[in-house]
Amino acid sequence: MHTHLRELDEALHGTDVDRVERWARIAGPALAAGHRLFACGNGGSAAEVQHLTAELTGRFETERPPMSALALHADSSSVTAIANDYGYQQVYARQLRAHARHGDLLVCMSTSGNSENVVEAAKAARELGVLSWSLTGPGPCSLESLSDDTVAVPAGSTSTVQEVHLALVHVFCAGVDRWSERSGTARAVPEQRGRT
Repeated sequence: MHTHLRELDEALHGTDVDRVERWARIAGPALAAGHRLFACGNGGSAAEVQHLTAELTGRFETERPPMSALALHADSSSVTAIANDYGYQQVYARQLRAHARHGDLLVCMSTSGNSENVVEAAKAARELGVLSWSLTGPGPCSLESLSDDTVAVPAGSTSTVQEVHLALVHVFCAGVDRWSERSGTARAVPEQRGRT
């Protein structure tokens, strides 16, 4: 087996996937009740954050009502205005303070677990009564103590951590779909148009 694939296999086996499924069981009813999920990350993690929010506002595997999910890096005007006026470390925290309410959710993705702007978002979530979950690389890291729960991927390379994070995004979305099916708000999607 290729060295990278061996590392990926080991990281997947060492990751607490059950914990992410528990998050989904909390998120399903919260989002169905009208709460919002916010998500943040940088670089490759930002791309995975946007993947997560797209699956919730659109759909994953099951047809269900859309759920409110926002990637905090995606509003480029807000990001650049906040960075210019308050510093890049505040780009997510300030948006969270503007939009989030008690009972909302925050997903933080950071391979280091120490990205300053993501750490500041977790701090803001705690102040606001927003439940925060973090996906990181191997600890210890700042997000572990600031988040309500953390899943750390035991891999040495950033690329492997990111690949496992993407798998966990799919585990999370599948869990939300299962909750929707059990609650009677979902129906199976026929094989059809536009699925990529």
